[in-house]
Amino acid sequence: MHTPSIFGGVHDITHQAPNAEGLFALASEQAGYFTSAQAKALGYDWRLLSYHAARGRFIRQQRGLYRMRDYPSFPREEVMAAWLAAGKDEAVVSHESALDLVDLSDVVPDAVHILVPRKRRWLSSRPGVIVHTTTHPLSPNEVMTKNGIRLTEPMRTILDAAETGTASEQIILAIEQAVTRGWIDEKKLRQGARVRGARVASLVERALQEE
Repeated sequence: MHTPSIFGGVHDITHQAPNAEGLFALASEQAGYFTSAQAKALGYDWRLLSYHAARGRFIRQQRGLYRMRDYPSFPREEVMAAWLAAGKDEAVVSHESALDLVDLSDVVPDAVHILVPRKRRWLSSRPGVIVHTTTHPLSPNEVMTKNGIRLTEPMRTILDAAETGTASEQIILAIEQAVTRGWIDEKKLRQGARVRGARVASLVERALQEE
């Protein structure tokens, strides 16, 4: 038996009724975005998602990622979208995108940087997204949350960005600001930099001497 849904579609009453309020509340915490897995947990199977997408209530951004049509635009919402699409439980925003989110430098990322476990190396980058991989799981102290998005914490962010070639002046600025704000320990930063190689260690030492 079928009955109209609260969004004007139909659903099988033998299954979980779609929770429109719950989906909107979830999307509101994610700049208007939600994944198909999140929607499914709230009673929206692929048929119902397709129904609402066809009628313009939801906008299908890419496979498995949707946005509420009438939700207002949100600063850096492309970062939220990329993070959700990559898998919010394992992926984190990183590198220049993480520097930008915590305002540690003047860098303007030309793409959203996402860090995922090496086991997910099959995750291909899409336009506007750069996917990095790591062989070691991030420890809890390497991750923070800002505006609902998981990202690498300042020291890890600085070292990752330095290792992958972010402009030296931006790394130096980021280090100076992070130290001034009390976000990183100079000794631990030096130790972490040495693991990344001579070039990164030299850049970090230069920044700390200038600070």
